Amino acid sequence: MAETENTLLQGARREALVMLAWWLATLTYTVGYCYRNGYGRAIEDLTFVCGFPDWVFWGIVVPWVVCFLFSVWFAFFFMKDAPMDDDGREAGNV
Repeated sequence: MAETENTLLQGARREALVMLAWWLATLTYTVGYCYRNGYGRAIEDLTFVCGFPDWVFWGIVVPWVVCFLFSVWFAFFFMKDAPMDDDGREAGNV
């Protein structure tokens, strides 16, 4: 990274990379799990968890809840504020 790159851009890039990695991991898990456990399955083997077919519960519902909790953590604890000057520029950089 260039020396003149300000911390605001570095923080935004870091946050974007974390979210991209998280999205890719959850996409891989969800599609892989649902494909493996939802297709080509005998109807007699189907079980239900909280009213959902088991593959829907573990492949879609649980990842959505985990993603929600991750988003809350990301927004409140991972993202950092960068101080700005009155004209909108980051403090300390001209």
